Amino acid sequence: MEQEQPSQVKPFDTRHFKSALSQFATGVTVITTRLDNGSFLGITASSFNSVSLDPPLVLWSLSDKASSLPVFSVNSHYVINVLSAEQSHLAMQFSKPAVDRFAGVEYTLSSTGLPILKGAIAWFECHNRSRYPEGDHVIFVGEVEQCAVDPQAPLIFHGGQLLASGR
Repeated sequence: MEQEQPSQVKPFDTRHFKSALSQFATGVTVITTRLDNGSFLGITASSFNSVSLDPPLVLWSLSDKASSLPVFSVNSHYVINVLSAEQSHLAMQFSKPAVDRFAGVEYTLSSTGLPILKGAIAWFECHNRSRYPEGDHVIFVGEVEQCAVDPQAPLIFHGGQLLASGR
């Protein structure tokens, strides 16, 4: 007996795939590092996940077309800042092309001199352990050297929208 296909299943296409992926709610991060000239670089990313407790590893991914890829690929460290529900403006600021994404942003410096965004609900200072090209992205695996947490409601990305979560 043939099983009937659900009526919502569509032939595979990229737009449909992106729409399906957008139904998985994720947190929102800003990943920061330093350029050779001493200025800072930061990008918004929702592709963040834990990998291992021993050793402490996390991962995130970046498009292979991103202008920041060469910097993140060679730098020894970066900081992953997990944004609070009150920080949607930072998610937007760090996702747009701009001369200075850090304009008006409050931060402190990590032990390696990288920006930790004020108000982040958690941050992870990582050694850039490994990178894996996969499809149209590069997967970065970072070994966490330090981290901190400030429990607050997180910023959520779902259905293509930033949402302030309730606690």
